[in-house]
Amino acid sequence: MIAATVVATCTVAAVVCAGGLDRRIAEHDTVLERSEPFAYAAQNLYAALSAADAAAASAFLSGGTLSAPARMRYQQALAAASSALVDVTAGATDADTRAEAAEVSTQLATYTGLVELARANNLQEFPVGSAYLREASSLMQTELLPGAERIFARDLAVVHAGQRAVGATPVAGLVLLTVLLAVLLAGSLALRARTNRQVNIGLIVAAAVVVLVMTWIVTATWVAAASIERGQSEGTARFGQLAKARILAQQARTDEMLQLIARGDITRGEESFRGRLDELTGVLGSGPVAVLDEVQRWSAAHDRQVTAYVGGEYNAAVTQAVGSHPNGSAAQFAEVESTLRDHIEQTRAVLRDRTAEAGDALAWTPLGTTLLLALAAVAATAGLWPRLEEFL
Repeated sequence: MIAATVVATCTVAAVVCAGGLDRRIAEHDTVLERSEPFAYAAQNLYAALSAADAAAASAFLSGGTLSAPARMRYQQALAAASSALVDVTAGATDADTRAEAAEVSTQLATYTGLVELARANNLQEFPVGSAYLREASSLMQTELLPGAERIFARDLAVVHAGQRAVGATPVAGLVLLTVLLAVLLAGSLALRARTNRQVNIGLIVAAAVVVLVMTWIVTATWVAAASIERGQSEGTARFGQLAKARILAQQARTDEMLQLIARGDITRGEESFRGRLDELTGVLGSGPVAVLDEVQRWSAAHDRQVTAYVGGEYNAAVTQAVGSHPNGSAAQFAEVESTLRDHIEQTRAVLRDRTAEAGDALAWTPLGTTLLLALAAVAATAGLWPRLEEFL
């Protein structure tokens, strides 16, 4: 009975421990191969949509004649948005995300049509062109971008859940290993009572192996959990923070352009721009100093744009907004966007590296646990075999 109970408990513990550890490794693979790339694609979708809107507005302010660089920026942004949308749709694991992606795809076609109408009317100097562009931008701000933001939030939540699963403690396996130790102790006490022998070497070896297995599992999961925690604080959380900052910067840039396109009272537009810039600064918090400095320089460039506009110098305001001068709003925003993009890439690398470290810590635990528990079963059986022979 002792031999059968020990072997059965070892077998069950091996299956449960190895299965639980295998699931954590599978979650690790899913985070690196699916969840994180799709969250990254969703972030890129938002950025590309915003970039397309800004490029369209910039071309409109330049007279509607798409210069080669402006046309390239607009087309590249649309191509990037389409590519990211394909990736997001391919990675959609729930009906809500698929429906959201389909809606974004439909609205994107409508948006591009409105932009072309605005451009065509502007080329003919019809005032209605600005109305079409405002309608297109409104569609972007109220439908497309919020949809992309919701997709990103869902995908980032999936990454969080996957990371938590990788670093979770295998409670069921540890409980079974504790039960196995109790079985070995009870068996040792029973043998001592029946045979008057103080110890059974086989059961002692089996217990030592079980303790080794428990130590290995606890250590591996602790290392994995520590890597995941660092990945969440230095990677996932920071990734979401920087993505939010990039979103706010893109929205502020759109507000900046629409102020000039409307050619009216800019009070509401200015309130929106300032609100987004303040929120951007708050989101960055104690983040990269370089970005905060660039935001301040962008704000100063925008002030010069507003001063020119309020002073009746519309052309000067437009030049400040979309011109190529290093101190212009366009150049300053480009620096903010470039720095945020670079930091997002760096943060993404940290996220993936920490998750990979967690997977490395767990890599051999399923096979090792199975082999060691098989060794424990063999050791216990070998230790009990002389006693069994006495009754055969």
